[in-house]
Amino acid sequence: MSRLGEIMTHLRLVLRMAQVTGTDIVSAHQHGHLSQDNWADMVQLCRGCAWAPDCPDWLDRHRSDAKVPAHCLNRERFAVLQAKLLRGSDVARSTRGH
Repeated sequence: MSRLGEIMTHLRLVLRMAQVTGTDIVSAHQHGHLSQDNWADMVQLCRGCAWAPDCPDWLDRHRSDAKVPAHCLNRERFAVLQAKLLRGSDVARSTRGH
């Protein structure tokens, strides 16, 4: 079994991945799409990711609106959050128009 990475290192990696991919973590939490337990699970998953040592270099090369790389163990979670946030913003726009 591999050793897990440092919590704060991976917390920052997940935050940076969210920023680079345009995933608004704060909004996701505020709208009930991301619980504290889910957030902790994302950080924990990152801690065990074999690709994590390469993640900072990837993040440095991408500034915004990038797609979550296939190597990222949280790829699916980011996709779900992005879809929920997009759906929520579409609903908000349509209700303002009526």
